[in-house]
Amino acid sequence: MFKSFLRSRPTVSIFHHPSSPQSDRALELLRSSLTAPYPPGEPNACPLEYDLEVVESSPPNPDQMQTIQSYLPKSQSLASAFVSAHPSAPSAAEQPQNPTELSDLAKKNLNAVKWPIVVDWMGGRASIGDVDGVKRMLDAIKSESGGTNC
Repeated sequence: MFKSFLRSRPTVSIFHHPSSPQSDRALELLRSSLTAPYPPGEPNACPLEYDLEVVESSPPNPDQMQTIQSYLPKSQSLASAFVSAHPSAPSAAEQPQNPTELSDLAKKNLNAVKWPIVVDWMGGRASIGDVDGVKRMLDAIKSESGGTNC
């Protein structure tokens, strides 16, 4: 019993862009996982316990981008992970080469980046522009919590 008090809760951040349907779905999933049984419809499921930080219409800073990049598969380039297919996004020759350039691009043009950017800082996981990735992250948080009773 005492052991559970020593374990800190995961911290999940969502860098949310309200005009992105993917971002809206991910934010709703994250919020509902804190207040309703997760996964939905599973008998005896409980809400998850983690701290949720919502950062609206502001991209991660360069240090955060670098950390997030370290959570992604090594084979995935920075541009392929973060840069969107939006017409206003830079061409392949102009794409950012490092976290600072990526953060600067995102500040200048929110549409140039895939949304949402969801990060489990303690678990070392990230999902960019992918609601299924957020579900996998929540499943991992549930698994790591040991399925605590409600």
